[in-house]
Amino acid sequence: MGVLDDSPAAQAGARVGDEITAVDGVMPRDIIEWQWAIDVSNPSISITRGGLEQELEIIKPEGASLGIEIESAVFDRVRTCDNHCEFCFIHQLPKGMRRSLYLKDDDYRLSFLFGNFTTLTRFTESDLERVIDERLSPLHVSIHAIDPFDRSRMLKNPRGGMSLRWLRALLDVGIEVRGQIVVCPGVNDGEVLERTMLGIADSFSDLASVAVVPLGISKFNSEAAMRVHTSEEARNVLSVVHQWQTLFEQLVGHKMVFAADEYFLMADEPFPALNDYGDCDMHEDGIGMAATFATEFLNESATETAPRRGFFASVDVGQLTNPAAYTGLRSTPVAITASPKRKFDAVTVLTGAMGAKVIGPLIDNSNSPLDVSVLAVENTYFGGNTGVTGLLTGTDLCEALSSADPSRRYLLPDVCLSDAGQFLDGLSVDDLPVPVDVIPAHGHALREALGLT
Repeated sequence: MGVLDDSPAAQAGARVGDEITAVDGVMPRDIIEWQWAIDVSNPSISITRGGLEQELEIIKPEGASLGIEIESAVFDRVRTCDNHCEFCFIHQLPKGMRRSLYLKDDDYRLSFLFGNFTTLTRFTESDLERVIDERLSPLHVSIHAIDPFDRSRMLKNPRGGMSLRWLRALLDVGIEVRGQIVVCPGVNDGEVLERTMLGIADSFSDLASVAVVPLGISKFNSEAAMRVHTSEEARNVLSVVHQWQTLFEQLVGHKMVFAADEYFLMADEPFPALNDYGDCDMHEDGIGMAATFATEFLNESATETAPRRGFFASVDVGQLTNPAAYTGLRSTPVAITASPKRKFDAVTVLTGAMGAKVIGPLIDNSNSPLDVSVLAVENTYFGGNTGVTGLLTGTDLCEALSSADPSRRYLLPDVCLSDAGQFLDGLSVDDLPVPVDVIPAHGHALREALGLT
């Protein structure tokens, strides 16, 4: 995001605001090629400063840090999605949000860098060659349905039915691939989901994992066929997942398919134990997060999970209107800082409706010396069944805190903020009506905040 002091780049004269045009005469297409290009000894960086072109001769050994942090992930053009999925959450966003949030990508590079899911409908032979050459692994692939007719219908794209041939090609060369199925009630649940499981077992049993997640609907959804799950439908999905976990354990030696935490909440069923989730590499899909958080909260020595940046992580690299819009250097973004600490006897934890169902019982059974309450903030901004904490907005938090007690300390997980401290609606913590302390979204941080450590 800038030029580090006393780094090789700074010593060569690089400045914040310089626009990079090439490395050793070649302009990298993305941050992946950039890293390969600067890993050499003594690279030459071409820049534009004030309309004038300059060459910076960097003196550094091979493999050493250059000292330049780039703000965009893709330097050419992000490969946008040409599917028209009825269940796409991007289509359900209200008007007036940050422009970057409306970017609907289907770019395998963002899949590798940020865990974005690609349908592979725009994947090419050239892309496959690059993935193989540079070992871009793992990749994340949206499956939704295996049957070509079912998949084309869901993606509303005639190429959707055949694009999973690229999934087979990736697996054949040893690329780790994590799959995802967004289950839409009445569309790809029931018999279609069973056929999809059978197809995975038959043709893609070397997938690393498959996440089964429920359809998310905002109040802006305009597709009549899309609706929320009933409790019974959620239980049926869990039943299918549990049956196939047993079959996959027999077939490939691990459970393979996992249901999102939301399904257990909708079905009012207990979460599996943490060790049932294997390597727990599906937190971004909302899988195993509840069990992990509970383990962290209850056990001070438990391993801390990696930060989780939320649904729109990839578009908030820097503060771009488009991830491919700019390749210049800039200063470090504003850090998220907690309000000045005072001694509090009472604490309120701010969370989404689903988060409250996980955190509430943990706090009720804790021995915190403080008066602790949980405030489940209703997501009226998006509406629908949007209840995850990562999609909370400043607008809804302002409403929830309009009659807040200033004698209480208010805690907010960082998962609903961008790196620059913005909510999805563009507001910041400073816009809230009372001081709020931002803490990491893991159990250890909450333990400490509640005086349990």
